[in-house]
Amino acid sequence: MVKKVSKKEAIEKIERFFSSSNFKNKTAKEIKKIKRFAMKNNIPLREKRKLFCKNCLRPFYESSIRIKNDFLTITCEYCEEKNRWRAV
Repeated sequence: MVKKVSKKEAIEKIERFFSSSNFKNKTAKEIKKIKRFAMKNNIPLREKRKLFCKNCLRPFYESSIRIKNDFLTITCEYCEEKNRWRAV
């Protein structure tokens, strides 16, 4: 039987995961797990989703960052995928 987690506890768990000092050492499997946890509990990741690659789910560590025409483009060093967001 799966233990129910309150929304407040789920938000705290996600915050702890992303605020840990060793976030750069997280694996894609761990990030996928916390992402699915957030979706299951209907919690948006908002700005936290910009900390890892959309394609391979690895954290951005020494990726190239570029700003052009109000878009932030980060190229993943592992899969070479370009992740783009509107720069505010």
